[in-house]
Amino acid sequence: MRIAMVSEHASPLAALGEVDAGGQNLHVAELSAALCRNGHEVTVFTRRDATDLPAEVVTPQGYRVVHIDAGPARSVPKDDLLPHMGKFATNLRGHLRASSTDVVHAHFWMSGLASLLAARDLDLPVVQTFHALGTVKRRYQGSADTSPPERITIERMIGQQAAKVVATCTDERYELIRMGVPRSQIAVVPCGVDLDQFTPTGRKAKRRHKRRIVTVGRLVPRKGFETVIAALALLPQTELVIAGGPEKNKLADYPEAQALQAKAQQLGVGDRVQLAGQVARQKMPQLLRSADAVVCVPWYEPFGIVPLEAMACGVPVVAAAVGGLTDTIVDGVTGIHVPARNPIALANALMPLLEDNVLNETFGMAGRDRVVARYSWDRIAWDTVRAYESSVGLPQSVDLVKEGS
Repeated sequence: MRIAMVSEHASPLAALGEVDAGGQNLHVAELSAALCRNGHEVTVFTRRDATDLPAEVVTPQGYRVVHIDAGPARSVPKDDLLPHMGKFATNLRGHLRASSTDVVHAHFWMSGLASLLAARDLDLPVVQTFHALGTVKRRYQGSADTSPPERITIERMIGQQAAKVVATCTDERYELIRMGVPRSQIAVVPCGVDLDQFTPTGRKAKRRHKRRIVTVGRLVPRKGFETVIAALALLPQTELVIAGGPEKNKLADYPEAQALQAKAQQLGVGDRVQLAGQVARQKMPQLLRSADAVVCVPWYEPFGIVPLEAMACGVPVVAAAVGGLTDTIVDGVTGIHVPARNPIALANALMPLLEDNVLNETFGMAGRDRVVARYSWDRIAWDTVRAYESSVGLPQSVDLVKEGS
C-alpha cells in the first residue's frame, strides 16, 4: 500500500524529550519504518518548523519525510497551531493529488482536521490516531489545559467522519464510544517497541547508590515526577534518575527542572535525584537496564511507550493505573499498578522490587515475554495494515503473525 502518514507537529526526525516531542514522534517513526520493512510505501507529512529544513528527507529506514509550509518556519507550541491547519491542508492536498496514495493516516487531532480537509473529494480514506483526547486532557488538567477551546468539538467530528479510528488502548476506545464514535469504526492497535534495541542483555549505565529507580518523559507536571521524588524520600539507599527535557547543560534554565530540583531539596533527597536531561536514543537501553525498577506514574497517559521499553529490557515497571498503562502492564505479573499522585502507595509497591531479587527477576522475565508476544513493531504494523484494509474496503490479510513475532 501507498500510505500518507500525517503528523503535523510531531516529526519523526525530531529529538525526543522536548516539550512537544515524545511518544507520538517515536510512534510515527517506528510504525513508518515497520511498514516499509513489510513492503509498503510510506511518506510522512509534517510541518516545517525551521528555515533550513529540506523539502524532503529519505530516511535510512526507507520512508520519506516531506516538510509542509504552514505558519512560521520555527518552533511553535502545538496548541497554537490550529490557525495554520488550513494552509497545511491546502499544501497537503497538493501532494495527495500528485501521488497515488491509498490511505491517509493522521496522527493527533489537528492532523486529522488537516487530513480530512485535504482528502475531501479525492476519494481517499482517512484513518485517525488521536494519541491523546481533549476530553481526557480537560478532565485531568482543568483550567491548566492549554488546548484550543474548539478541540473537543473537532475531535468528535473527526472521529465520526474518519473511515477508521485506531485507538491505542481499550480505555481510549471506551472514551471514543462516549464521544459518539461508532463502535464498529474503532480498532485498537497499541504502540510497539524495538525488540532488537531494547534487550535484557547489554551494557548498563553506572549508578552511584545501591538501588536505582528510573523514570522517563517530557518534563511536564502531568508526568508525575514530583510523586516519584516524594516516594524516594521513603526509600533509603535508593537513587532516582529522571530522563527527559532539554540537553543536560540547559536544564538550569528550564522551569520544570528547577521545580523538581527544589522539590527534591525540600524533601531532603536532593543528593539522590539526578536530572539526566535528554538521553540519546541509543543510550536509553543502558539507562533502563541500570534500574531495579522503572516508574511511570502520570496523571493520565494515552499509551506510554517507556514501560514497554523497560519490560523489553527485563526490568519490572511500577505504573499508575491510568489509560494505556492498564493494558500493557499486567498487575502482579509484569509490574505493579498504583494510584496516580500517591507517593506512599508508590513507595510501598517499589520496596519489595528493590529488596527481593527473585521477585524482581520474575517480573522482569514476564515483562520481556509479554512484549515479545504482543508489542513488536512488525506486529503493530501488521495490525495497522488490517485497519487500513478495512477502511478502503479491501479483503483483510490472513493473520500470519505468530506468537512471539
